[in-house]
Amino acid sequence: MTRIQGFGLGLRVEHYADFEAGVAADLRPDWLEIISENYLVPGGPPIAHLERIRADYPLVMHGVSLSIAGPAPLDLGYLREIKGLADRLQPGWVSDHLCWSADAHSQLHDLLPVPLTRAALDHVGGRIAQVQDILGRPLVLENVSSYVRFQADEMGEAEWIAQLLRETGAGLLLDVNNVYVSGRNHGFDPVAYLDAIPVEPVRQIHLAGHEDRGDIVIDTHDHPVRDEVWRLYEHAIKRFGAVPTMIERDDHIPPLAELLAELDMARRLAAAAS
Repeated sequence: MTRIQGFGLGLRVEHYADFEAGVAADLRPDWLEIISENYLVPGGPPIAHLERIRADYPLVMHGVSLSIAGPAPLDLGYLREIKGLADRLQPGWVSDHLCWSADAHSQLHDLLPVPLTRAALDHVGGRIAQVQDILGRPLVLENVSSYVRFQADEMGEAEWIAQLLRETGAGLLLDVNNVYVSGRNHGFDPVAYLDAIPVEPVRQIHLAGHEDRGDIVIDTHDHPVRDEVWRLYEHAIKRFGAVPTMIERDDHIPPLAELLAELDMARRLAAAAS
């Protein structure tokens, strides 16, 4: 597997040409994250661009379709495709979301929250073991933003995630923006949340923007990182150390120069915090 360190960006179609033309050495990201599903094809333009770009950048893979907490059986065909892509690219790690996103009939195209119960821990833990066995590598899972809670919840989200990581050996993709968003929506302290997460399993950090509507905060990934998230990131670096960090933008994609400026902010804040 590729060694990943430093600061990265999500690879988006809008920036293929910039990366292929070459980014100035003092501005370029250290690595790139791809959306796995975009490259589960035998050929064509996406693969051609990826092959050119990966010659210059280490990669990590980030999926959106695993539904690790879902009620339907895991999609073994999909997992074999993910394994094939990972074997080909040799990414630093393979990640997806700690949520459910499919039922027995269809992909729901949303990242839905998990009941914070002992039964859900057992259910998700067994599925993580199955995925890791198929992939032949550890799985990294991202905490998602949420807007509702289950009446059946038996513990807080950070406690639930910490227990899952201890029991399964999975890694955590810590989305700092999602911690802030969920903290605002549910009334918990995001700093206390970070302090409840064990240090060793944290493999990667996401930073992104959100939409603040006052009574609810929406994880939109279409805004620059907000000041309150930058402050939470500083605390994360003090707690977890020099974790590979990236800027994630999925809509209203700006010119690459704007994202590189945000990435430079992450570098500077991490250097000061550490």
